[in-house]
Amino acid sequence: MAVIWGLDLKEMQWGKFKNSYMWNTEYHRRRTKFIVYQIAMICCVTSESLGTAALSDYVDQQSYVAKHSPGATVHNNNFIGIASYNIFVGIYVATIFGSAFFFDLFWPEREESNAVKIAWRVCSLLACLATLGSALALTVILATGMAFVTGTDSGTAQRLLAEYGGSPLVYRHNGRAIASVVFLWIGTVATFASTVILWRSIAYIDANGPKSKHSRSRNVGEKTPSEGTDIEMQPPPRYTTQTAHPIQDADQGATAPAPTRV
Repeated sequence: MAVIWGLDLKEMQWGKFKNSYMWNTEYHRRRTKFIVYQIAMICCVTSESLGTAALSDYVDQQSYVAKHSPGATVHNNNFIGIASYNIFVGIYVATIFGSAFFFDLFWPEREESNAVKIAWRVCSLLACLATLGSALALTVILATGMAFVTGTDSGTAQRLLAEYGGSPLVYRHNGRAIASVVFLWIGTVATFASTVILWRSIAYIDANGPKSKHSRSRNVGEKTPSEGTDIEMQPPPRYTTQTAHPIQDADQGATAPAPTRV
């Protein structure tokens, strides 16, 4: 099997998705990382998907009004712009922490160079900045912004918008947009938490290796003495209850001295 960047591709096995392997405690904060990473990815991608649905509706709204009333324009590019940026944010977060998830799943004992560790830290920090910026901008636009129509009279504009029947002009009245920003804030918090966990995990692995403290303690306790250090224990001499003479063991081939009576 091919080896890419020191990673043996034969380690990519479906069996590693089993609960017994995926959620074991052999490696440092394995469960915590997998849970928090997935929350960040799922929430950001869900926000992106909901925002994309609303964005597509507003784009179609522009096209419909312009087609049926030449010269008329629906001004909703502020929402379209932030929703487009949010698509990038969702993909970026999924790429960074999705990679961290699969690398820890398939190659938990991999060795990484200092350059790779720096890249993990920088990329995760950029993910925090990207999600926070997107969440703040989307929140402000939804709370204060609204679309409007120019190039035609208000009666025609209202008629065309009613005929289209799409997203409302007031952004905060758009249910999909509201759901998008809610998921984005949850994803932002999870992204910050994922970054902290990732940084601490790198520091722990540098100091102690990938194994968890629990696993390392168990492995030390299971170690057996090396060959040549075992001491053969001889059983103590046995005596009868009626005499002071020792009993001779057949396998010892020798007689223990009798005890002295006081």
